[in-house]
Amino acid sequence: MAFLATLHRWAGATIGLILIVMGLSGIALIWEGEWIGLPGADDPVIDTPSSLAQAVETASAHREGLNRITFASDELSLHQAAYSDGSGAYFDQSGAIVDQWGSVWGRPELWIFDLHHYLFAGEAGEIVVGVAGIAGVLFIVSGAILWWRTRRTFSFRLWPKRMSRSAIVRQHRDLGIVMAPVLFLTMLTGSAMIFEPVSAAIVAPLPERSSLSRTLDARLAQDDMSGFFDIARRNFPNAEIRRLQLSDEGATLRLRQPFEWTPNGRTYVRIERSGKIIIEAPDGTFDKQSVSEKFYPIHSGKVGGLAWKVVLTMTGLSLVILGALASLSFWTLRSNKR
Repeated sequence: MAFLATLHRWAGATIGLILIVMGLSGIALIWEGEWIGLPGADDPVIDTPSSLAQAVETASAHREGLNRITFASDELSLHQAAYSDGSGAYFDQSGAIVDQWGSVWGRPELWIFDLHHYLFAGEAGEIVVGVAGIAGVLFIVSGAILWWRTRRTFSFRLWPKRMSRSAIVRQHRDLGIVMAPVLFLTMLTGSAMIFEPVSAAIVAPLPERSSLSRTLDARLAQDDMSGFFDIARRNFPNAEIRRLQLSDEGATLRLRQPFEWTPNGRTYVRIERSGKIIIEAPDGTFDKQSVSEKFYPIHSGKVGGLAWKVVLTMTGLSLVILGALASLSFWTLRSNKR
């Protein structure tokens, strides 16, 4: 048990700064729909095939190299275009540009996302974040084991009674056990999105993916966006058309059916260069794909409404407090045993 306590303290003090960054950036991303605040961000959503086709035409005319457009939603009523050179723009639903940027640094929600997911270090940063998530899961398990010995002295505090090492350790222990279930869920889903073996282990008992794939008889020109959206709407009348992705091979439309939790959905309608249209869509059965697609919305607060956003915000603040005070007590107050 002494070895477990020593390992818990050293590991926590080492990655405490990463936990602080994850907590603060995560909170900002949870509420990004509320603080972006650009003109038209709260307008009613218009998602007819003709209006969406017009949005694609506007984004294509704005700059060459359009490779993705995410359509307006209830969270943010603006179309977001992304281009191959790293630039992007927001368009309102009338087609007017409300903001544009030349790189990830041009919008706060973009660089905060990059910080939270990649630590500004690309794939290497993503691995560090994933390792920190796995470490967080182990912290929670080891912390719960260590707390059990002192459970009779439990006294919940958001902040230590005094800034001594013993008071900080006690507050850390008791706050950690209260927030452990949500912290565990957040850390686990975050690491599962980065490391495929973690995701595979979670969904291992479930049956394989049951998505339905079929090729339509219809043929369509690749630049006939209105026809493309119309076909998607007719095949999935209750789904939201969420994102168009363009490549040399063709175009892929992502839709979100009512039973899907992922904001942009996992229902795909593809048009190849030949004009062939392929549909790949889940059918709502409980399988590996249907569970794994829920990791992101649970982790990011894209499901569960205001209540879950508040819970995740409290979890992020707890992560900041736990990480900051753990590092403080270990590196600066080790000689203070009072």
